[in-house]
Amino acid sequence: MNAKRLLQHYETIADAPAAITQLRRFILDLAVRGKLVPQDPNDEPASELLQRIAKEKALVDRTKRSKREPRHPNDDTKPLQVPTGWASAPLSDLVTVLNGRAYKQNELLGAGTPVLRVGNLFTSDKWYYSTLQLDEDKYCETGDLIFAWSASFGPFIWDGPKVIYHYHIWKLPLHSQSDLNKLYLYNFLLQKTREIKEAGRGISMIHMTKDKMERLLVPLPPLAEQHRIVAKVEELMALCDQLEEARTARETTRDRLAAVSFARLNSPDPETFHKDARFALEALPALTARSDQIKQLRQNILNLAVLGKLVPQDCADEPGEELLALLLRDRKHKRKLAQLDKDELEVPLPDIPSQWRWATVDQLSADEDNAITDGPFGSQLKTDHYIRAPGFRVIRLQNVGGGIFRGEHRSYIDQGRFERLSKHHVRQGDLVVAGLVDPSMRCCVVPDDIGPALVKADCYRFAVHPALSSRFVLHFLNSPLAQNFAVVHHHGMTLTRIGLGNFRRIPVPLPPLAEQHRIVTKVDELMALCDQLETSLKSADDTRRKLLDALLAEALAPVIVGDIQEAAE
Repeated sequence: MNAKRLLQHYETIADAPAAITQLRRFILDLAVRGKLVPQDPNDEPASELLQRIAKEKALVDRTKRSKREPRHPNDDTKPLQVPTGWASAPLSDLVTVLNGRAYKQNELLGAGTPVLRVGNLFTSDKWYYSTLQLDEDKYCETGDLIFAWSASFGPFIWDGPKVIYHYHIWKLPLHSQSDLNKLYLYNFLLQKTREIKEAGRGISMIHMTKDKMERLLVPLPPLAEQHRIVAKVEELMALCDQLEEARTARETTRDRLAAVSFARLNSPDPETFHKDARFALEALPALTARSDQIKQLRQNILNLAVLGKLVPQDCADEPGEELLALLLRDRKHKRKLAQLDKDELEVPLPDIPSQWRWATVDQLSADEDNAITDGPFGSQLKTDHYIRAPGFRVIRLQNVGGGIFRGEHRSYIDQGRFERLSKHHVRQGDLVVAGLVDPSMRCCVVPDDIGPALVKADCYRFAVHPALSSRFVLHFLNSPLAQNFAVVHHHGMTLTRIGLGNFRRIPVPLPPLAEQHRIVTKVDELMALCDQLETSLKSADDTRRKLLDALLAEALAPVIVGDIQEAAE
């Protein structure tokens, strides 16, 4: 296997996560290690370039009467292992590392000379301006090599108008324009960016020191080879652009087909619905290439389920109205239940089948005092109260997934505190709802093997009435219909949560009990299909990733010198 075959097999691994990004890094790694183009023994050795650059640098320093002391590598710094004819040198031997100007906020104005900040290089950050008259070395002009060294890292060839570059950017003028190819140095710094960032320091904002940057060892080819390397890098990066465009086009087509399929399911034509549903389910394995598409499929399945569009209705089923009357009749605990008031809703209720009935979460709760309850707040349960296992389990926000109990996060309290907090106990089979709606409300079932447990603050225990299918209610609470209500009816400034009162008033579409069971069976069947798709996708991603890593590792072997050039031809 060599670099030529890697490109031949690229279509097989093109959908691997970050495949094109890895290929770009691979090209740059070959370039700065002397493995992208062949060496020519007739090229002038790089050691002679370094001698001329040193003389030119010394002349400039004398002319400018530089007060800066020269920097040299540490005594224990070893030269890089480079091909014959190459040399290695600290970055400071090739360029001057110039600091930009640090500005106070009141010096950044709305007019004047633009001030280039790191954010302007990586995003569309707002531009600021300055009217200060500065030394010429504080300005950056078209064609200058610069490097962002704080928070976001990377080299750039500036292609805009004359600007003042900010303190978190270095300008890197070459000591010799005739002995060093600026684009070769740019490619080297691009290949080294991750390593430079990892060598930085800081907690809230990682940054690189100027001293470390100046000591960075640069592998330097002969000038003629620098030009050949730059030309080949540009050629192969253009190939990467083509691959990226092709991949984007494939994903765009998949997204459009999936979106059309989902739209037909969510706004169905009664005459074509079953045909549309069959097409969507049969075509999805071919359309699905990312986990977010499977997540969207799950949401669409739940949406269809809770609106009566997933399974057919049966006129022989006992209507939802009679089921609701059964739930409300002969309750022993006479607490006041939240009623559905359509006038209070900020979004209209969607249409549901004629045999269904709208109810509230509260009306579907079990006939007991604490059927719906929040976890303890404040001093009742603090982090200091947690103990190491064994103990009594505390269900926290981290445990609540969308339909999944995440058991890896474990917290315990002692028996005495557990008994004092009896109002917040949960039982196996209860639902637990995460009341925070950022990014979304979510619900799961308390597993059978958890043992005695209680919920913590912002986790709601919801015991569903035994005359209902609690799994239907679970699917509803994880559906877009319930999510949309929670998002609209939330409160809080720092944390957005749906309060317990609003949770009790969430409108729930109530099908006949027999249809609830049919819906749950179909949802579970389709969710199992989604699980299979997800497992298959993960397996395929892992396979592609491993294959790509293996191909790149093998392609980096010395035997492939020049192969990538042949592969691109």
